[in-house]
Amino acid sequence: MFDHVTIRVKDFGKAKQFYKESLAALGFEVHHESADAIGLGAGKEPTVWISHDTPVTTGLHLAFASPDRRRVDAFHAAALRAGGRDNGAPGPRPDYGPNYYAAFAHDPDGNNIEAVFNKAT
Repeated sequence: MFDHVTIRVKDFGKAKQFYKESLAALGFEVHHESADAIGLGAGKEPTVWISHDTPVTTGLHLAFASPDRRRVDAFHAAALRAGGRDNGAPGPRPDYGPNYYAAFAHDPDGNNIEAVFNKAT
């Protein structure tokens, strides 16, 4: 288990909007916000930090666990409304497992962000 992850982004304004809106659909709230960083978490502490900086990675794939399929759908819709680009509509992914239901969106920097529900319904 990790404590937190930081995603460095080129356009902080676009990235902040994308992550605030798309992760809110999965129960994340803003725990910290400053001129060049935002910390979001689904619990009492931030676990995802978005920082205005020179990105040091490209092609990041980050998958967030969803409590149900409905929130996977909500994540995808929110991500697209917030400036993300579709990289896979919500739906079953039988190649990944019998219960794998996911959606994918590219963030404003091109990272592949996923919401996944992977339990029997």
